Amino acid sequence: MQANRRRDTKPERALRSLLFAAGYRYRCDLRIPLEGTFARPDIVFTRQKITIFVDGCFWHSCPTHGSVPRRNADYWRPKLERNRVRDAVQSRALQAAGWRVIRIWEHVPPDVALRTVVSAVRIRAEAGAPHFVGGADQTRLAHNVGQSGGACSD
Repeated sequence: MQANRRRDTKPERALRSLLFAAGYRYRCDLRIPLEGTFARPDIVFTRQKITIFVDGCFWHSCPTHGSVPRRNADYWRPKLERNRVRDAVQSRALQAAGWRVIRIWEHVPPDVALRTVVSAVRIRAEAGAPHFVGGADQTRLAHNVGQSGGACSD
């Protein structure tokens, strides 16, 4: 499993490249301390308090493409469930600390992900992000074959 990257995956690099080309500057793999734990989002806009996670379909149990391997299923089923629970706990902790959480599946086209991120950054910048504290402020970007895609709240 060491061959599986934790950071700098192809979908993450594609989104970062588009963001950089559009003139946006961000931090990568920034460790954010939280009460009792920490989070390490793939992309962070510190000034606007926005975190972006580019989640792999297998490791984060995508409802469209996620699957449990047939071999050693007794190991993988709880492992993947722990990943889902950890993601939810981190998202809630980030939200409680005033961060906007955006989770993007790896299969979402980079241009669709770019539009979602740029929109969130602009909204937060206009709202005076450092002082913004909202309720459930999380977006899960899903893009299914045959659908136009878009963001929906978790």
